[in-house]
Amino acid sequence: MKFIYYLSLMTSLIFSQSCSEAQIKTKNNNTKLMENLETITLGAGCFWCVEAVFKDIIGVEEVTSGYINGYTKNPTYKEVCSGQTGHAEVLEIHFDTTVISLDEILDIFWYSHDPTTLNRQGNDVGTQYRSGIYYQTDEQRDIAMTSLKEAQKLFDSKIVTEIKKAEQFYPAEDYHQDYFELNGTQPYCSVIIAPKVDKVKKKFKDKLKN
Repeated sequence: MKFIYYLSLMTSLIFSQSCSEAQIKTKNNNTKLMENLETITLGAGCFWCVEAVFKDIIGVEEVTSGYINGYTKNPTYKEVCSGQTGHAEVLEIHFDTTVISLDEILDIFWYSHDPTTLNRQGNDVGTQYRSGIYYQTDEQRDIAMTSLKEAQKLFDSKIVTEIKKAEQFYPAEDYHQDYFELNGTQPYCSVIIAPKVDKVKKKFKDKLKN
């Protein structure tokens, strides 16, 4: 009986030590990831489209659709769509800088929408659909400005994308998150979003998670 007891005790201790080592390793990996994460917020028309474009890009760890740089606190989707709150529909992107750079993120941004149409993407019209890059740091601002100059060479018309410091960001309502994934058969998704996603995937297939 004592042998069985000590064997059980030793097994428990070994298992506990293994779990502790695994937890420490996971914690260290998470800490390292957090240190490499940056946040950039992009507006390129309807946030359903922007989310669908970026969520499967390698190095993008988390995305959240929402509203930014307006003057109404805790705005609702209906209020933002009225054009009276000053907000832009945007996607907040958390990305791993050891996997993908901000320059690469912005390359996809310019390619995935028309930055020359003021307050409009296709049939989506209003200030909430404006093209914008909302930066966290001066370094991000400088990268965005340089990227815009390079992107201008690709367009005949003048780029009207605003580059501004990110102010208050409000996550959109839950039903807006993962919208394309959950509502792919909806007409707007199949007619508007799907072709845009396919276009980006063909161009940037080396940057896809799957």
